[in-house]
Amino acid sequence: MKTKQKTHNTLWLTLSLVALLALLIGIGIQAGLAFWRYQRSRVVAGAALEALSASCTAQLQEKREARLAALGGSGEEARERLMALAAEKGEKQRDKHLELLMLVNPWHLLPEGYEPQLAPAVSTYQSNSGFQMDARCTEELHQMLDDCRMQGLQPYICSAYRTQDYQQMLFDNKIGRLIDEGVSPEDAPELAATTVALPGTSEHQLGLAVDLMDEGYPYLNEAQEWTETQRWLMTNSWRYGFILRYPNGTSDITGIIYEPWHYRYVGKEYAKIIYDLDITLEEYLQLRNGR
Repeated sequence: MKTKQKTHNTLWLTLSLVALLALLIGIGIQAGLAFWRYQRSRVVAGAALEALSASCTAQLQEKREARLAALGGSGEEARERLMALAAEKGEKQRDKHLELLMLVNPWHLLPEGYEPQLAPAVSTYQSNSGFQMDARCTEELHQMLDDCRMQGLQPYICSAYRTQDYQQMLFDNKIGRLIDEGVSPEDAPELAATTVALPGTSEHQLGLAVDLMDEGYPYLNEAQEWTETQRWLMTNSWRYGFILRYPNGTSDITGIIYEPWHYRYVGKEYAKIIYDLDITLEEYLQLRNGR
C-alpha cells in the first residue's frame, strides 16, 4: 500500500514538473514573439519617422527658399545677403561684449570719440550720489553694494565716470600739489601720472571703473585694504563682474600705484577667470592673445 502511494506521489510530481516546464516554454515562446514584434515595429516606425522627417525638411526648405526669394533676387542671393548681415551683427555683438575688456592705461589711450551709455551709479543706501557709470554695469554695482551692506559693512562710492575735462582738472591739481610739496615743475607731471591718470588714459573715462571706500575710513590710501569693507569687496567683487584693478605689487604692469579702492567691471565671466588666476587685466589680455 505504501509502495502504491509512493509511486502515485512520484507520478504526480513528475506530471507537475512537466506541466511547469511546458508553461515556462510557452511563456518563453510568447516573450520571444513579443520581442520580435516590438523590434519589427521599431524598424517600421523608425522608417516611417525618417520618411516623415525628410518630407518635413523638404517642405521647410521649399518655404525657406520662397521667403528668401520674396526678399528680392534669387533665393541663393538673398541667403548670402542675410548670412552677411548675420555675420556683421554677430561681429558687432562680439565687439560689444569684448569692449568690457577694453584696455586703458598709460600706454593705451581711450579710443577717440568714445562715449559710454551712462546710467546712475547708485545703491539703496546712496541713491542720490550724482555718480554715473556705463549702463551695462550699474545693476551689478547696485547689487554688490547692497549685498555688502547686508553684511553690516559700509561701502561708499566716491568716484565713478569722469569726463575728459574733469580728468584734466584732477591731473592739473595733482601737479600743483606736488610742486607745492617741493617737486620740480619738470618732474611733477610724470610723478603725478603714477597716482592720477593722464586725461585719455583713465579707466574712469570708460565708465567701467568705480572707486569704493569704507564710510568709517574715508581716505584713499593703502590703509583702505585693511577695512572690513575692502576685504569683503576684494573677496567677492568678481561675483558681480568687478575686479580689483590695481593689486599690490603690480605697478610695473599696470603703470598705476596700488589702489585697494579701484574696481573695474569686466563682466562675470572674465572677472572669475582673472580672480581665479590672481592676475591683472593686462596679464589676462596677454594670455588671451597668446603672448
